[in-house]
Amino acid sequence: QAISFEERDAAPYDQEAVQAAQQKKAGDTQKPACSCPGIRVQRMRTVPFGGGAALTSAAVSSLAQWPCQIKLVPVDAPYLDDADLLIAADCAAYAFGDFHHRFMRGRITLIGCPKLDARDYAEKLTQIFRAHRIGSVTVARMEVPCCSGIERAVKQAVQNSGQNIPVSVVTISTDGNIL
Repeated sequence: QAISFEERDAAPYDQEAVQAAQQKKAGDTQKPACSCPGIRVQRMRTVPFGGGAALTSAAVSSLAQWPCQIKLVPVDAPYLDDADLLIAADCAAYAFGDFHHRFMRGRITLIGCPKLDARDYAEKLTQIFRAHRIGSVTVARMEVPCCSGIERAVKQAVQNSGQNIPVSVVTISTDGNIL
């Protein structure tokens, strides 16, 4: 016999308990539960462009912090204090060849894909904007429709935070041009 059934009494459905469990689960996603060294928060030393560092075929990374995935960045990460942010669609850095120099230099970079991550970033970004003094936000998105989600989330988060944060949006075509 491969399958058996057991009948027993169960507690009645409790909508409030379900909602509390969902809120707790959502709160748990703000800080990863694992101790993977790949998600350790760190500020990186970057070489200022033009400050004696010549561009070569092996360009220097402009990534200023780790982690950079929106879903992994802790809301209380100290590198967010007084930061200018770049909130970019994952694909943008691959489509636009000079992405590091043009967009990342001098900014804290947060990346995500609203389609593949299957989440709305507005709530987490709202928490970040409320917890830190943010100088500006640049959104780098692709021209494809699914990328509108990252732009919408940023604008919604700024509105929800009650902060006056300047937002600029750059749209990149699939062939790597700025539209």
